[in-house]
Amino acid sequence: MTQLAQGSTSPISQSSIYLPYRDGQLHLRQLLPSVPDFSKTPILMLHGAMSNGRVFYSQSGRGLGCFLAKAGFVVYVLDTAGRGLSLPKIDRDFTLGQGEVIREQLPLVQQAILDLHQKACQEQTAQDDRKAVAPSQVHWCAHSWGGVLMASSLARYTELQQSVRSLLTFGSKRTIRVKSFKKWLMVDVFWNRLAPGLAMGQGYLAADKLRIGMDNESRASLVQSIDWVQGDWIDHDDGFDYAKAAKRANWPPAWFISGQNDTVLGHPEDVADMVAECGFKRVKSTLLSMENGFKHDYGHADMLTHLDATSDHFPKISDWYLSFDLAVLNG
Repeated sequence: MTQLAQGSTSPISQSSIYLPYRDGQLHLRQLLPSVPDFSKTPILMLHGAMSNGRVFYSQSGRGLGCFLAKAGFVVYVLDTAGRGLSLPKIDRDFTLGQGEVIREQLPLVQQAILDLHQKACQEQTAQDDRKAVAPSQVHWCAHSWGGVLMASSLARYTELQQSVRSLLTFGSKRTIRVKSFKKWLMVDVFWNRLAPGLAMGQGYLAADKLRIGMDNESRASLVQSIDWVQGDWIDHDDGFDYAKAAKRANWPPAWFISGQNDTVLGHPEDVADMVAECGFKRVKSTLLSMENGFKHDYGHADMLTHLDATSDHFPKISDWYLSFDLAVLNG
């Protein structure tokens, strides 16, 4: 089911797993500690719009994914269809939108990870005669719009609500209600008006060439995300009502992290709106600000990429994941 490609200069082991998907492949980066334990709950990470999985890792070992792998967790980072190392790349003929991520790609990757760990635990048991029990759940972690896609998939599928152990997001919001000149310029003018025009001419939004993002955005995803930010949480393809489903969902424990200097794309007030809309029962929120004891007032991107993050809030995230293992042991 998977094809592995090795290669890393970092202290941890990195591999690229390619999952067959439609007429191409989804790329899943596997980050392993020096002595991986496949019986522990793994972590799946998802990027946001105009981005790819590299927001969480690098060949040199930087990024939250690599940090957590060094701390002993098995981590997977997804490039959604057309982005990062997934194939085919987004071009004029690319028709997939955010609906396919929600309905197809996340469930596919979730099952692939659970199957991989089942196989690894069976092999471990056969080798050392100690029974390794494969995990039945995966931690989900997302940046920006990736948090909306993960929450949507969770709200829609009860089987995912049972197999996702936790949801952790950075700067994730479904709507942008905050008002400012910067928001007007970035969202109202560029994203809502200019970007669709550029995508119409090119066939997609060439965010990398325009130097406005890490990766490109399909026309479908662009239009759909604009609608969601401005309006109702309804699936564009089949009319599924995510807002209604969210209210009756059995949500896993959630942690929403926002940055004091994230003034538009993940404003703390908009992040709080998403928490309220979803109706989480077990949720905590953290604002990364100097007033709250952090080293900086973090922004939308540097809450993941700042060099100080590894000694500032990344250890707290590692402790969050460790607390789930401790709860099992104490139980």
